[in-house]
Formats: sequence, structure tokens, C-alpha cells
Amino acid sequence: MIYYLLANNKQQCLVFARTRRNANFTGAYLREKGLSCAVIHSDKSQHLRTKTLQEFKNGEIQILVATDIAARGLDIEQLPLVINYDIPRNAEDYVHRIGRTGRAGCEGEAMSLVCIDEHKLLRDIERLIKRKLPTKTIPGFEPNPSIKAEPIQKPRSARGGSGPKTKSHESSGNPYPKKSPGSRGKNFSSKQRRGHSDRKGPGQGFRRRAK
Repeated sequence: MIYYLLANNKQQCLVFARTRRNANFTGAYLREKGLSCAVIHSDKSQHLRTKTLQEFKNGEIQILVATDIAARGLDIEQLPLVINYDIPRNAEDYVHRIGRTGRAGCEGEAMSLVCIDEHKLLRDIERLIKRKLPTKTIPGFEPNPSIKAEPIQKPRSARGGSGPKTKSHESSGNPYPKKSPGSRGKNFSSKQRRGHSDRKGPGQGFRRRAK
């Protein structure tokens, strides 16, 4: 489905993945399909992440696949499209993700690919932003009614002794099988068009233009 959305897209796009493994999977798949794509996450060196981010800002890379941690500090004034390949575990991260588009007087669009295992995470986001996100089923990716939701794996705890454990939002595990039509792969998308400066609150309003 991610290729379906990006195949005819000529604009730059930031794609968010929940795990390093999913980021690598998505990036490799898009490159295999002939799209200009790079991947950043915490396994990449700081030098490589900085270099890749600068190339994306300069327009040398069309699609950047990133985890939340690796994308920190990324500020692009005219980023037209953000796609959540994975719904974030924390609803607040969704607000931060879509806040990277529709800046500097421009209008941007955010899409989220949602599988059956992520429906609860989607509801958490809708409760936070106090509105229901519109959804659309993509032909060929219809939900399989025989599949039941399974819980998303929690992030692994940091290794160490008996002290407090910190949670990582960038585990390398794969929470569910991916992407074949009728599987538990992504089966519908939610869209949100947004501007930047005239927000009343996170996610409020379907179409907004910055002043």
C-alpha cells in the first residue's frame, strides 16, 4: 500500500515507521520499486543521519523513512506530505509527526496506514485530538473479517541492573506481518489536511491554511 500511495507522487514525503526493522523494510521496498528513498534510525551513525537529513532538506532525496527518535530536529518549511506507515504507540507522537507538514504558509497532508492491530492506537489519537479522523478503504487492501486484532508489542526495556528501566520507542522487533492484501497488513488510511499557524489545538479542523 505504501507504494500505491507514493508511486505517482512527485512531492517530497516523510514516512514514519515505529521500529528500525519496519523502517529498513519500507525503505528497501521503495528503493526496489525505483523510488528515491533513504532511511534514518538510531542504528545509523550520527554523521550519516545528519548527511541524509541535509540531503532531504536540499531536495536530493524524495522520500525519507524515519523513526520518531531519528527525525528529531528535522524542520522543513515546505514538506507537503507525511505518511504514518505505523501508528505511533503514544498519541502525542502523532501530533508531533503531522506537525512537520503544512508550515511556513504552505498546506500539507498527513495520512496514516492502519491495520486491525492498530485500531486501539487510532482511537487513542482521536480521543487526544477530540475528533474522528476520516477513513478510506483502498481497493485491493480490504480488511479480512476473519482476522482478529493482536496487541502491539511494547518497546523493549533498556538493559541493565535493578535500576529504573527506560522505554524505547524504536525497538527492532516486528509487531505484525506486513502488507499483503487480506492479511493483517494496512487496510485503510486516514487523511488529514493541515496548515500550521492557525491551529486551535492538536488535530482540530480537517483543512487549515497557515496565514
